[in-house]
Amino acid sequence: MFAVEVRDHVMIAHSFKGELFGPAQALHGATFVIDAAFLADSLDANGVVIDIGRAHDALKQVLQPLNYKNLDEVPEFAGINTTTEFLTKHIHDHLAKAARADKLGRPGSELKAIRVTISESHVARAWYEAGI
Repeated sequence: MFAVEVRDHVMIAHSFKGELFGPAQALHGATFVIDAAFLADSLDANGVVIDIGRAHDALKQVLQPLNYKNLDEVPEFAGINTTTEFLTKHIHDHLAKAARADKLGRPGSELKAIRVTISESHVARAWYEAGI
């Protein structure tokens, strides 16, 4: 399996509903580092998994609406706990849409999967991986 991984970050604020979250029920901020890995069984005719520049642009485009936002106020997330796990799938789904639209420099049908990892600190991270 071959992979290309790109990285960016966002600064957000949010709160959680539910006793499970303890003090995180209050509004708090986070800086998330997001890694998006694009996986393929083989390299294309150019010898790449995908175009790294296009992958980075796609990730930036997905993250831009989240950056410097209070996620509690984003209509798309109304009533949802925007946990790290939830956000990994949200980002994955948007990147998979870009891949299916062949916006990464290679037909999305030639990719095996995308894995999105969010590091919320130097000691904790979550990831979501699924096919295109």
